[in-house]
Amino acid sequence: MPSHVIIGRGGTASATAVRLAASGDRVRMISRSGAGPEHPDIERIAADAVDATALADLAKGADTVINAATPAYHTWPEAVPPLFGAILSAAEQTGANYVMLGNLYGYGPVDGVVTDDTPLAATGHKGQVRARMWLEAKAAHDAGRVRVTEVRAGQFLGAGAFSVFSLLVQPKVVAGQLALVPQNLDLPHAYTAIGDAADALVAVTRSENAWGRAWLAPTITSTLREAAERFAAAAAAPSPRLAEMSDRELTLLGLTDPFWGELFETYHMSHRKFTVDDAAIRETFGVTASDLDTVFAEVVSAS
Repeated sequence: MPSHVIIGRGGTASATAVRLAASGDRVRMISRSGAGPEHPDIERIAADAVDATALADLAKGADTVINAATPAYHTWPEAVPPLFGAILSAAEQTGANYVMLGNLYGYGPVDGVVTDDTPLAATGHKGQVRARMWLEAKAAHDAGRVRVTEVRAGQFLGAGAFSVFSLLVQPKVVAGQLALVPQNLDLPHAYTAIGDAADALVAVTRSENAWGRAWLAPTITSTLREAAERFAAAAAAPSPRLAEMSDRELTLLGLTDPFWGELFETYHMSHRKFTVDDAAIRETFGVTASDLDTVFAEVVSAS
């Protein structure tokens, strides 16, 4: 049976592991905590993936290495290169295919819709490091050292999501309280459901047509206000009370937690229209975006 190593234990990593295991594949999940979903065909291992030698040993015999690692948000420029370099090295050493879970940061400010032809032109340090990690992996692919692909997701929604919406909107809506968010309330935004990202990762992992390029994940286009209203309906909660956080408020919060200050880099995504054309992954693999009501019904059921 096929065997996979997944680096990470977050919502998408866990959903991907469950889907692969449910189909009869063997999965080894590696994270510092050793956490992850329970399943007879999912082995959970506590290890530091930045150790390329140890990781290669753990990945021996795997058909695929899936990188769904998520270092702390404000540490990306320092933490991502050695971690992703070790994962790429492990895939090369073992001969496994290499699948990356990416995001939209690498594109930087974009006029119009993000498409497969949109260049990686990030102007911020987090976006630049994500773009560089893909380009290094693609160079290894082009040199014949490893087969590589990447799935690039929008802001995550769904059970297990860790995002502005899941952290700042959902609990406030359920409690009937004001949700103060660092995002425009009424501009279209690109969201990706955890389950859709997992379906996309599974699809590219199993295809001979996925390698050597990146794929834009199935995307739900919605304003934050609409998403909040749909979530409130699913949760049988009061009508959402929403307000946009000011720059001053965000700056003050940044004095207590570096996470908040990092959000200024992505103002082009949170305070301008930011949408994605996901036609390629839909037409190639038949993976489509879920309906918001379905996504939020799963969140409510899991809570």
